[in-house]
Amino acid sequence: MRLLGKEGDLKTAKASLNYQPKDLKARYESASSFTTQIKSVPISLSFDLPSKIEAGKDFIFRLNYFSNVDYLLTDLRVQVEYPSGFEFINSSPKSLEKTDWEIPLLNKSEGGRIEITGNILGDIGTAKVFKAKLGIWKNGEFILLKEAARGVEIVSLSLYLRQEINGNPKYVAIPGDWLHYEIYFKNVGEGVLNNLFMVNKLEGDAFDFQTIRSDVGNYELGDNSIVFDWKKIQQLQYLAPREEGKVDFWINLKDDLGDVKNPTLRNKIFIGQIKEEFITKIGSKLEIAQKGYFEDEVFGNSGPIPPQVSQTTTYTIMWQVKNHYSDVKNAKVKAVLPQNIELTGSIFPQEEFSNFSFDSQSREIVWSVGNLERGIGVSKPGLIIAFQVALTPDASKINQVVDIINQATITGEDSWTELTIQASSPVINTTLPDDSTVTDAMGIVR
Repeated sequence: MRLLGKEGDLKTAKASLNYQPKDLKARYESASSFTTQIKSVPISLSFDLPSKIEAGKDFIFRLNYFSNVDYLLTDLRVQVEYPSGFEFINSSPKSLEKTDWEIPLLNKSEGGRIEITGNILGDIGTAKVFKAKLGIWKNGEFILLKEAARGVEIVSLSLYLRQEINGNPKYVAIPGDWLHYEIYFKNVGEGVLNNLFMVNKLEGDAFDFQTIRSDVGNYELGDNSIVFDWKKIQQLQYLAPREEGKVDFWINLKDDLGDVKNPTLRNKIFIGQIKEEFITKIGSKLEIAQKGYFEDEVFGNSGPIPPQVSQTTTYTIMWQVKNHYSDVKNAKVKAVLPQNIELTGSIFPQEEFSNFSFDSQSREIVWSVGNLERGIGVSKPGLIIAFQVALTPDASKINQVVDIINQATITGEDSWTELTIQASSPVINTTLPDDSTVTDAMGIVR
């Protein structure tokens, strides 16, 4: 058997024997009990929470848990009790009713973290206590296994920090971006602030740390921190009440982030007694490759090459979709057919026919791709569609190269950044740069 409960709990086992001696009508009962105390529970539960919190300012705290129990734990639940004045904003993972989190299973030597964002109001100098419980559901009953509590003090805000990237406080980055960080610091207290140091510690595999540039900041390769010294920056040396100063630096992001999922950039800023963390999300990277062929194994094209006036030549257009770092919803590929190009109706694979449409007036083709998992076309097989178009050039096209399809554009809703992202692929003309059997001269109308 296993005993479940928290440290210090008393658990009592009871046993009874009911019997009737031979040749007697009376029945007798003997009973016994034994009480044991749970000495320890090999599970940890702890708050990662600062001892001082500024009133009314958003902050992040974490609740860490770890199991060293010798068997698999299932149906775990974490419950958090907030002090008065606390406002819940969001959490990772998502909560149940803002106070409860389900932990489906926990193996030995495994743990996890719940990250909560919120703010708190209260009188300066008052103490607030955060409490948490970790337990397990058995037969509809919540059995408490571990408790944690952490007290914090409400303090006044004396220095306000804000960050902008490329002029935007809510910037969403993309791979390959050149980022201009601007850090603003404002004295919102009543007294003068003197001789301040500011440290910006950058975290994230997407950063290309070789590219850091700053006019007045000090940076050492390998430390990934930019230090701003009051000896070089006047507003760090003397910052009067209500006065605001600024420092800035530049850094590039890598073009390829590898197999990272839902990538983020973190800038942890330390100045005076203030610590602030700014998180910037990186959007997924969509790709659409548009290629054109005469010689192919899909439809078997026909007609003269080079194309000739008043004669029809067919071509195969192929679209391939890739998605890199996070799931994308409602992806669509669009392109416009030039006036002298027509669809033949041939589409491959056939099951994509219902997702393929063409507006005869706008001449826009739409491929409704739908939802794209992270890694499609990168670490997983890509999505491809092929369709056939026909060109019948008139006399005005003699000695010209003719466009057979305009630029293709893919759009989708990034589930990580909740923004619409897009990518495009260039126009394809009758020179067919992707078809090795067709030369530039063979793309000129005769």
